[in-house]
Amino acid sequence: MGGFVYILADMRRGRTYIGVTNNLVRRVHEHREGLISGHTKTHNIKRLVYFEGFGEIGMAIQRETSLKRWYRGWKEALIEEHNPEWRDLWEDIAR
Repeated sequence: MGGFVYILADMRRGRTYIGVTNNLVRRVHEHREGLISGHTKTHNIKRLVYFEGFGEIGMAIQRETSLKRWYRGWKEALIEEHNPEWRDLWEDIAR
């Protein structure tokens, strides 16, 4: 089964969260509805601003681990390369 790495944000260049999942729509929905306790719920981080798909979950986990080690500026540059307006991508995946 494949997997996804995703980045959520509360606003442009605000707080972010990096996660991994095998079901992107379900997981982002859980974050948006506050069904997951922790950082995203506490800080109201709900906007999907970036994601990558992988053929194997192990590859997604490796990428998540790598991204979590990146400097903040590198993460912001990655988001802006693919989503310069930091638009919420929820509508793109929830169709």
